[in-house]
Amino acid sequence: MFPSQKGTSGINYIWQMKKILIAPLNWGLGHAARCIPIINAMIRHDFEPILASDGDALTLLRKEFPKLKYYELPNYRIKYTTRKNQKLKLLINSPQILKASIKEHKVVQKIHKKENLSGIISDNRFGIRSSKIPSVYITHQIHVLSGKTTSLTSKLHQRIISKFDECWVPDNDKSILSGKLSSVNTEGLNIKFIGAISRFKKQALPQKYDLLIVLSGPEPQRTLLEQKLIGELKTSTKNTLLVRGVFSMTTLPKINKKITIINYMLTDQLQQAFNESNMVLSRSGYSTILDVAKLEKKAFFIPTPGQYEQEYLAQYLSDSKIAPFSTQEKFKIKMLDKIMDYNGFESKRKQTLNADLFKLF
Repeated sequence: MFPSQKGTSGINYIWQMKKILIAPLNWGLGHAARCIPIINAMIRHDFEPILASDGDALTLLRKEFPKLKYYELPNYRIKYTTRKNQKLKLLINSPQILKASIKEHKVVQKIHKKENLSGIISDNRFGIRSSKIPSVYITHQIHVLSGKTTSLTSKLHQRIISKFDECWVPDNDKSILSGKLSSVNTEGLNIKFIGAISRFKKQALPQKYDLLIVLSGPEPQRTLLEQKLIGELKTSTKNTLLVRGVFSMTTLPKINKKITIINYMLTDQLQQAFNESNMVLSRSGYSTILDVAKLEKKAFFIPTPGQYEQEYLAQYLSDSKIAPFSTQEKFKIKMLDKIMDYNGFESKRKQTLNADLFKLF
């Protein structure tokens, strides 16, 4: 809210910033993390962001933006399995996802009635939209990989996208980072490529760590990878920082004197850690790929088992000679030596978070 100003008629009036609801999916921290630069851009361009999510995604945004208003949304309550039948698990949970999206759609109408919103930005939350105000959907998966059912899941997702006024894709129009996930026929969909957005900035800092490990993603697979890596790190001589990606009071015991373990870091801390590290080990989640690309880091990826998108991205980046990868089951710490045979990322991708991006509102 800005101070009272006098209009041309001589009458005092109050100019109020437009309120935009921004709601990332709570599926790991990636969706919330890539919304951070968008929230910062909204603030720069005199909008008032209102946060909406659940679980760790909402926790992250509240810690990053403690002064912003927020609302808690219904939880999709989807977990990954410990086996390779994740697609079946998701199909079984489809009614649950649909029920949650219907519920969150009703919640949004109540928020709009209370806040008088000027717009909505949803990162992969199907029900976060309104026919009464401009609504934007963020995704890099216009083409949804799901094995033999890829055609069906892609059509269903595109149908959801079509209900929004715009779809923002965090990549350039040549789909350099997302590959075939976004380079598909999008006729009838109002697609905007907004660049390879990241909350981080590249800095020239002295190298403190040989290896930065950033864990993320839904349980139980996050914990399974953590346990795998702890076993591999016991004999490692690399100066390593392991960021667990959990908002927990519980800490892990010391592995060895070369390993530093921390539960989570906010943007400024994690940005410094990235810039102080020689190489990065992480999931091949798209938001992490955006960050590593922006910082031009050498990386090694371990896709989440059963997640077709991450498996494709890891293979795509390997085939492009950008970064190597391994399955979670077969990973060994000595595989990190492969990084030197790859070219790494080059940050030639501009992000377009200027005022024109928000002209819909």
